[in-house]
Amino acid sequence: MDNFSKSVVAVILGGGAGSRLSPLTTTRSKPAVPIAGKYRLVDIPISNCINSNINRMFVLTQFNSASLNKHIKNTYHFSAFSSGFVDILAAEQTPDNPGWFQGTADAVKQSLRHIGNFEYEYILILSGDQLYQMDFSEMIANHKAQEADITIATIPVGDREAPEFGILKTNEQHFITSFIEKPSKELLPEWTSDTGAEMQKQGRNYLASMGIYIFNKKILDHLLYEKNPKATDFGKEIIPESIDNHKVISYQYDGYWTDIGNIYSFFEANLALTDDVPAFNLFDNNKTVYSRARMLPPAKISGTTLEKTIIAEGSIINASRIEQSVVGIRSRIGHGTTVVSAYIMGNDYYETLAEMESNKEKGLPLIGIGERCYIKDAIIDKNCRIGNDVKIIGGKHLPNSDHPLYSVKDGIVVVKKTAILPNGFVI
Repeated sequence: MDNFSKSVVAVILGGGAGSRLSPLTTTRSKPAVPIAGKYRLVDIPISNCINSNINRMFVLTQFNSASLNKHIKNTYHFSAFSSGFVDILAAEQTPDNPGWFQGTADAVKQSLRHIGNFEYEYILILSGDQLYQMDFSEMIANHKAQEADITIATIPVGDREAPEFGILKTNEQHFITSFIEKPSKELLPEWTSDTGAEMQKQGRNYLASMGIYIFNKKILDHLLYEKNPKATDFGKEIIPESIDNHKVISYQYDGYWTDIGNIYSFFEANLALTDDVPAFNLFDNNKTVYSRARMLPPAKISGTTLEKTIIAEGSIINASRIEQSVVGIRSRIGHGTTVVSAYIMGNDYYETLAEMESNKEKGLPLIGIGERCYIKDAIIDKNCRIGNDVKIIGGKHLPNSDHPLYSVKDGIVVVKKTAILPNGFVI
């Protein structure tokens, strides 16, 4: 292991209950939510670390963590001659701490008893629910060159997004001079920054914290154990309190980055992958997105018109048309079906011919999407059974609502995992 790898450990925060992403988070944690048809959200920060030559990672989990644990255990195997690992650290009750993680800083603090057994100088703290491709080695090199105590990765944002983030201001040396968590619209005029001509042209005049931090080991220990042992959150407490007494710098990132905080942003991020030249590039040799190596057959497509569509391996497609959609692993879509602006997550298994016959006799739709269906502005979660002649048409005409088989959020219909929609069902 080289000196750089030895000097850094990464901590990936698994997030809270993820209620804004429900019903996708009803049975799984946010980082375990499938993205782009074949990955999970947690693959993004892990891949960024591997591509940045950081190969010691801890993933902190708390809610619905079984599928995430299984994915990580089955996916990230480093060579016996490597010291690399991706370890799960679940919230645990101990004699001195009977509670669960109370926030981002508390999660890291509770986990330091395990992380502290390793040799490192810098701790890189990441979120498990963001979509971006970033070289952390450059950020760490900048941190060292500036002799910083803390570095915060920042991204320029516009008026609409600014109230959702921690917004900061810097001096000419990029040291952070002030910080405010989620400012109201009225306060925004006081918080503009020189984000560069290109960003200002786009109306992105505020520097927002991406929730990506580098801490010097000694500084983090001091902040969590001595300075403010009761602090639970980095954005609300630790960062604002550090600015006056420590060298806290901004590392501005101008690439593609989106915080997958709600159903709308999740849906938009997936559909954007179908663009001719997507902002998040899955086809970059130097920025591979790693995931579980499944031994699946190639996709099989018959009689289908495809327009701006991503189809994952193992799929069997007989649809008449699929447009601006992401079709996940092992998807099955029947004859005469049209899919427009949808994310079909796919399936975890195939039905055998005998099971198909048996289910037909019981009047149960086959796993996947049946014949002559029309699906638009929808997310179909894993392992759903959608019968023939089903119509799912999302859009602003549908009010937000929750039903046993599906939810509607911001005009997007989300069919729940394992839901069974009978023949002729209409949403």
